[in-house]
Amino acid sequence: MRNRSHRSRAVLAFAAATALLGIAACDATGGNSSAPSGTRTRPSPKPTPVWDRSPASMAAVGDSITRGFDACSVLSDCPEVSWATGSDPQVNSLAVRLLGTTGAAERSWNYAVTGARMADLPGQMAQAATRKPELVTVMAGANDACRSSTSAMTSVTDFRTAFQDAMDTLRGTLPRAQVYVSSVPDLKRLWSEGRGNPLGKQVWKLGICPSMLGDADSLDSAATLRRGKVQNRVEEYNQVLREVCAKDRRCRFDGGAVFDYRFGTDQLSHWDWFHPSKNGQARLAEIAYRTVTARKPVT
Repeated sequence: MRNRSHRSRAVLAFAAATALLGIAACDATGGNSSAPSGTRTRPSPKPTPVWDRSPASMAAVGDSITRGFDACSVLSDCPEVSWATGSDPQVNSLAVRLLGTTGAAERSWNYAVTGARMADLPGQMAQAATRKPELVTVMAGANDACRSSTSAMTSVTDFRTAFQDAMDTLRGTLPRAQVYVSSVPDLKRLWSEGRGNPLGKQVWKLGICPSMLGDADSLDSAATLRRGKVQNRVEEYNQVLREVCAKDRRCRFDGGAVFDYRFGTDQLSHWDWFHPSKNGQARLAEIAYRTVTARKPVT
Protein backbone atom coordinates (compact mmCIF):
# COMPACT_ATOMS: atom_id res chain seq x y z
CA MET A 1 0.00 0.00 0.00
CA ARG A 2 2.82 2.37 0.87
CA ASN A 3 4.50 1.79 -2.52
CA ARG A 4 1.28 2.34 -4.46
CA SER A 5 0.59 5.56 -2.54
CA HIS A 6 4.12 6.80 -3.27
CA ARG A 7 3.71 6.05 -6.98
CA SER A 8 0.34 7.85 -7.09
CA ARG A 9 1.82 10.96 -5.52
CA ALA A 10 4.66 10.89 -8.08
CA VAL A 11 2.26 10.62 -11.02
CA LEU A 12 0.18 13.53 -9.75
CA ALA A 13 3.28 15.68 -9.26
CA PHE A 14 4.51 14.90 -12.79
CA ALA A 15 1.11 15.79 -14.30
CA ALA A 16 1.02 19.09 -12.44
CA ALA A 17 4.54 20.00 -13.56
CA THR A 18 3.69 19.15 -17.15
CA ALA A 19 0.61 21.37 -17.07
CA LEU A 20 2.62 24.28 -15.63
CA LEU A 21 5.31 23.90 -18.28
CA GLY A 22 2.64 23.89 -21.01
CA ILE A 23 1.13 27.12 -19.74
CA ALA A 24 4.55 28.77 -19.49
CA ALA A 25 5.46 27.69 -23.02
CA CYS A 26 2.18 29.02 -24.37
CA ASP A 27 2.71 32.36 -22.67
CA ALA A 28 6.30 32.61 -23.82
CA THR A 29 5.39 32.10 -27.45
CA GLY A 30 2.32 34.33 -27.43
CA GLY A 31 0.04 31.34 -27.96
CA ASN A 32 -3.72 31.63 -28.04
CA SER A 33 -5.17 29.72 -25.13
CA SER A 34 -8.52 29.49 -26.95
CA ALA A 35 -7.06 27.58 -29.95
CA PRO A 36 -8.04 23.91 -30.08
CA SER A 37 -5.34 21.58 -28.81
CA GLY A 38 -3.18 20.03 -31.54
CA THR A 39 -4.18 22.46 -34.34
CA ARG A 40 -1.65 24.30 -36.58
CA THR A 41 -2.04 27.76 -38.06
CA ARG A 42 -2.24 27.53 -41.85
CA PRO A 43 -0.04 29.99 -43.76
CA SER A 44 -1.93 32.71 -45.63
CA PRO A 45 -2.11 32.10 -49.39
CA LYS A 46 0.23 34.24 -51.48
CA PRO A 47 -1.63 37.14 -53.12
CA THR A 48 -2.11 36.99 -56.88
CA PRO A 49 0.43 39.35 -58.47
CA VAL A 50 -0.98 42.42 -60.18
CA TRP A 51 1.23 41.83 -63.24
CA ASP A 52 1.37 38.43 -64.97
CA ARG A 53 4.74 38.06 -66.70
CA SER A 54 3.47 35.27 -68.93
CA PRO A 55 0.04 36.24 -70.35
CA ALA A 56 -1.73 33.60 -72.40
CA SER A 57 -3.09 35.86 -75.18
CA MET A 58 -2.47 39.32 -76.60
CA ALA A 59 -3.76 41.96 -79.00
CA ALA A 60 -1.92 44.87 -80.60
CA VAL A 61 -3.20 48.35 -81.38
CA GLY A 62 -1.40 51.26 -83.00
CA ASP A 63 -0.11 52.49 -86.33
CA SER A 64 2.10 51.57 -89.29
CA ILE A 65 5.03 50.42 -87.17
CA THR A 66 2.93 47.65 -85.63
CA ARG A 67 1.71 46.75 -89.15
CA GLY A 68 5.29 46.26 -90.38
CA PHE A 69 4.84 49.02 -92.96
CA ASP A 70 7.66 49.23 -95.55
CA ALA A 71 9.58 46.40 -93.91
CA CYS A 72 9.05 43.99 -96.83
CA SER A 73 8.09 46.15 -99.84
CA VAL A 74 7.58 49.82 -100.58
CA LEU A 75 4.48 51.54 -99.17
CA SER A 76 2.92 48.23 -98.07
CA ASP A 77 2.00 46.62 -94.77
CA CYS A 78 3.85 43.45 -93.79
CA PRO A 79 2.20 42.26 -90.56
CA GLU A 80 4.11 38.98 -90.56
CA VAL A 81 7.19 40.96 -89.44
CA SER A 82 5.35 43.03 -86.81
CA TRP A 83 7.27 43.37 -83.55
CA ALA A 84 4.04 42.66 -81.68
CA THR A 85 2.30 39.75 -83.43
CA GLY A 86 4.45 38.79 -86.41
CA SER A 87 5.33 35.21 -87.33
CA ASP A 88 8.68 35.84 -89.04
CA PRO A 89 11.41 33.96 -87.11
CA GLN A 90 13.94 36.71 -87.85
CA VAL A 91 11.82 39.12 -85.84
CA ASN A 92 10.85 36.76 -83.01
CA SER A 93 7.87 38.93 -82.13
CA LEU A 94 6.56 39.57 -78.65
CA ALA A 95 3.67 37.16 -79.30
CA VAL A 96 6.05 34.37 -80.33
CA ARG A 97 8.29 35.00 -77.33
CA LEU A 98 5.35 34.89 -74.92
CA LEU A 99 3.03 32.32 -76.52
CA GLY A 100 5.24 30.22 -78.79
CA THR A 101 4.79 29.92 -82.54
CA THR A 102 1.50 28.01 -82.39
CA GLY A 103 0.14 30.09 -79.54
CA ALA A 104 0.95 33.32 -81.37
CA ALA A 105 -0.93 32.12 -84.44
CA GLU A 106 -3.98 31.17 -82.39
CA ARG A 107 -4.07 33.72 -79.56
CA SER A 108 -2.67 37.02 -80.84
CA TRP A 109 -4.46 39.65 -82.94
CA ASN A 110 -3.26 42.81 -84.69
CA TYR A 111 -5.74 45.71 -84.84
CA ALA A 112 -3.18 48.41 -85.69
CA VAL A 113 -3.85 50.53 -88.79
CA THR A 114 -1.29 52.30 -90.96
CA GLY A 115 -1.75 56.04 -90.65
CA ALA A 116 -3.65 55.80 -87.35
CA ARG A 117 -3.35 58.58 -84.79
CA MET A 118 -4.10 58.54 -81.09
CA ALA A 119 -7.70 59.60 -81.79
CA ASP A 120 -8.18 56.25 -83.54
CA LEU A 121 -7.03 54.23 -80.55
CA PRO A 122 -10.34 54.00 -78.66
CA GLY A 123 -11.93 52.28 -81.67
CA GLN A 124 -9.02 49.87 -81.97
CA MET A 125 -9.23 49.14 -78.24
CA ALA A 126 -12.91 48.33 -78.57
CA GLN A 127 -12.09 45.83 -81.32
CA ALA A 128 -9.25 44.30 -79.34
CA ALA A 129 -11.43 43.92 -76.25
CA THR A 130 -13.81 41.60 -78.10
CA ARG A 131 -11.01 38.98 -78.11
CA LYS A 132 -10.59 39.25 -74.33
CA PRO A 133 -6.78 39.33 -74.51
CA GLU A 134 -4.75 39.13 -71.32
CA LEU A 135 -2.25 41.66 -72.72
CA VAL A 136 -2.75 44.63 -75.08
CA THR A 137 0.23 46.37 -76.66
CA VAL A 138 0.09 50.06 -77.62
CA MET A 139 2.40 51.87 -80.03
CA ALA A 140 0.89 55.11 -81.30
CA GLY A 141 1.71 58.78 -81.52
CA ALA A 142 4.20 59.08 -84.39
CA ASN A 143 1.43 60.08 -86.82
CA ASP A 144 0.22 62.76 -84.41
CA ALA A 145 3.59 64.47 -84.86
CA CYS A 146 4.04 63.44 -88.52
CA ARG A 147 1.66 65.97 -90.04
CA SER A 148 1.71 68.30 -93.04
CA SER A 149 3.07 71.05 -90.81
CA THR A 150 3.91 71.64 -87.17
CA SER A 151 0.69 73.60 -86.70
CA ALA A 152 -1.27 70.50 -87.74
CA MET A 153 0.27 68.29 -85.04
CA THR A 154 -2.13 66.90 -82.45
CA SER A 155 -2.16 69.09 -79.35
CA VAL A 156 -0.85 67.58 -76.14
CA THR A 157 -4.27 68.06 -74.52
CA ASP A 158 -6.09 66.21 -77.30
CA PHE A 159 -3.44 63.49 -77.28
CA ARG A 160 -3.93 62.96 -73.55
CA THR A 161 -7.72 62.90 -73.87
CA ALA A 162 -7.62 60.33 -76.67
CA PHE A 163 -5.20 58.03 -74.85
CA GLN A 164 -7.23 58.21 -71.65
CA ASP A 165 -10.36 57.43 -73.67
CA ALA A 166 -8.62 54.40 -75.15
CA MET A 167 -7.66 53.13 -71.70
CA ASP A 168 -11.17 53.76 -70.38
CA THR A 169 -12.64 51.89 -73.36
CA LEU A 170 -10.52 48.86 -72.55
CA ARG A 171 -11.22 49.03 -68.84
CA GLY A 172 -14.96 49.21 -69.44
CA THR A 173 -14.79 45.67 -70.82
CA LEU A 174 -11.58 44.17 -69.49
CA PRO A 175 -10.68 45.66 -66.10
CA ARG A 176 -7.91 43.11 -65.51
CA ALA A 177 -6.23 43.12 -68.93
CA GLN A 178 -2.59 44.19 -68.90
CA VAL A 179 -1.31 46.96 -71.15
CA TYR A 180 2.20 47.49 -72.52
CA VAL A 181 2.78 51.03 -73.82
CA SER A 182 5.69 51.84 -76.11
CA SER A 183 7.18 55.30 -76.23
CA VAL A 184 7.04 57.19 -79.52
CA PRO A 185 10.33 56.77 -81.45
CA ASP A 186 12.83 59.58 -81.78
CA LEU A 187 11.71 60.94 -85.17
CA LYS A 188 14.58 63.39 -85.39
CA ARG A 189 17.09 60.59 -85.12
CA LEU A 190 15.29 58.68 -87.86
CA TRP A 191 15.58 61.77 -90.09
CA SER A 192 19.26 62.09 -89.24
CA GLU A 193 20.00 58.45 -90.05
CA GLY A 194 17.90 58.21 -93.22
CA ARG A 195 18.66 61.49 -94.95
CA GLY A 196 21.92 60.19 -96.34
CA ASN A 197 20.12 57.75 -98.62
CA PRO A 198 18.95 59.20 -101.99
CA LEU A 199 16.26 56.54 -102.50
CA GLY A 200 14.84 57.12 -99.05
CA LYS A 201 14.57 60.85 -99.61
CA GLN A 202 12.64 60.27 -102.83
CA VAL A 203 10.16 58.10 -100.95
CA TRP A 204 9.88 60.76 -98.24
CA LYS A 205 8.64 63.18 -100.88
CA LEU A 206 5.58 60.95 -101.34
CA GLY A 207 4.28 62.30 -98.05
CA ILE A 208 6.01 60.38 -95.24
CA CYS A 209 6.15 62.56 -92.11
CA PRO A 210 6.51 65.94 -93.86
CA SER A 211 6.71 67.90 -90.61
CA MET A 212 10.03 66.18 -89.86
CA LEU A 213 11.24 64.88 -93.24
CA GLY A 214 10.26 67.74 -95.54
CA ASP A 215 13.26 69.53 -97.15
CA ALA A 216 15.40 66.76 -95.76
CA ASP A 217 18.73 68.31 -96.71
CA SER A 218 17.91 71.79 -95.46
CA LEU A 219 19.79 72.85 -92.35
CA ASP A 220 18.71 76.49 -92.27
CA SER A 221 17.18 78.07 -89.19
CA ALA A 222 13.58 77.54 -90.33
CA ALA A 223 14.09 73.82 -90.97
CA THR A 224 15.97 73.40 -87.71
CA LEU A 225 13.22 75.18 -85.79
CA ARG A 226 10.55 73.04 -87.47
CA ARG A 227 12.28 69.79 -86.59
CA GLY A 228 12.85 71.01 -83.06
CA LYS A 229 9.12 71.64 -82.63
CA VAL A 230 8.34 68.11 -83.80
CA GLN A 231 10.94 66.68 -81.44
CA ASN A 232 9.56 68.63 -78.50
CA ARG A 233 6.04 67.46 -79.26
CA VAL A 234 7.15 63.82 -79.37
CA GLU A 235 8.78 64.23 -75.97
CA GLU A 236 5.56 65.76 -74.63
CA TYR A 237 3.56 62.85 -76.03
CA ASN A 238 5.86 60.41 -74.27
CA GLN A 239 5.33 62.22 -71.00
CA VAL A 240 1.58 61.86 -71.47
CA LEU A 241 1.95 58.12 -72.14
CA ARG A 242 4.04 57.78 -69.00
CA GLU A 243 1.58 59.70 -66.80
CA VAL A 244 -1.63 58.08 -68.02
CA CYS A 245 -0.13 54.61 -67.82
CA ALA A 246 1.19 55.26 -64.30
CA LYS A 247 -2.38 55.79 -63.05
CA ASP A 248 -3.33 52.23 -64.09
CA ARG A 249 -1.87 49.48 -61.93
CA ARG A 250 -2.01 47.01 -64.82
CA CYS A 251 -0.22 49.24 -67.33
CA ARG A 252 3.50 49.29 -68.05
CA PHE A 253 5.26 52.03 -69.99
CA ASP A 254 8.62 51.17 -71.53
CA GLY A 255 10.30 53.99 -69.64
CA GLY A 256 11.26 55.72 -72.88
CA ALA A 257 13.26 52.73 -74.16
CA VAL A 258 11.97 52.93 -77.75
CA PHE A 259 12.54 56.69 -77.89
CA ASP A 260 16.06 56.23 -76.51
CA TYR A 261 16.98 53.35 -78.83
CA ARG A 262 19.64 54.50 -81.29
CA PHE A 263 18.19 53.18 -84.54
CA GLY A 264 20.87 52.85 -87.23
CA THR A 265 20.57 52.11 -90.92
CA ASP A 266 20.38 48.36 -90.24
CA GLN A 267 17.22 48.97 -88.22
CA LEU A 268 15.56 51.13 -90.90
CA SER A 269 13.48 50.05 -93.89
CA HIS A 270 15.56 49.94 -97.06
CA TRP A 271 12.50 51.23 -98.88
CA ASP A 272 11.87 54.47 -97.01
CA TRP A 273 14.75 54.68 -94.49
CA PHE A 274 12.32 55.78 -91.79
CA HIS A 275 10.11 52.89 -90.71
CA PRO A 276 11.71 49.90 -88.94
CA SER A 277 13.22 47.11 -91.04
CA LYS A 278 12.94 43.47 -89.96
CA ASN A 279 15.99 44.09 -87.81
CA GLY A 280 14.36 47.17 -86.32
CA GLN A 281 11.16 45.25 -85.66
CA ALA A 282 13.19 42.61 -83.82
CA ARG A 283 14.72 45.31 -81.62
CA LEU A 284 11.25 46.61 -80.78
CA ALA A 285 10.19 43.08 -79.86
CA GLU A 286 13.19 42.77 -77.53
CA ILE A 287 12.33 46.00 -75.75
CA ALA A 288 8.70 44.98 -75.33
CA TYR A 289 9.56 41.50 -74.07
CA ARG A 290 12.03 42.91 -71.57
CA THR A 291 9.40 45.30 -70.22
CA VAL A 292 6.56 42.76 -70.08
CA THR A 293 8.61 40.06 -68.34
CA ALA A 294 10.51 42.30 -65.91
CA ARG A 295 9.93 41.57 -62.24
CA LYS A 296 9.28 45.24 -61.60
CA PRO A 297 7.96 47.97 -63.89
CA VAL A 298 10.38 50.47 -65.36
CA THR A 299 10.33 53.75 -63.45
